[in-house]
Amino acid sequence: MSSERIDAESKVSGNQANIPARIRRELDIDDGDQLRWHIEDDGSVRIQIIQQQTGTFAEFDGYEGETDTNVTTDHDAWGVE
Repeated sequence: MSSERIDAESKVSGNQANIPARIRRELDIDDGDQLRWHIEDDGSVRIQIIQQQTGTFAEFDGYEGETDTNVTTDHDAWGVE
């Protein structure tokens, strides 16, 4: 990719900038996605797109309890009193 190529431009308003529609479509950026900004040593900017996770377990980070578990014996017993 050439660093001289200009794909689209936008203006900053206050502390916000719009992402041109063509760029959003090309990179599949949607509402709720996050942009992670990196300033490189040469002064260029790299942007990482973090896609929003959706679904039933989108916010689930896994089991962080103090009790060790064994999936082969404990799987069906979880939640049973």
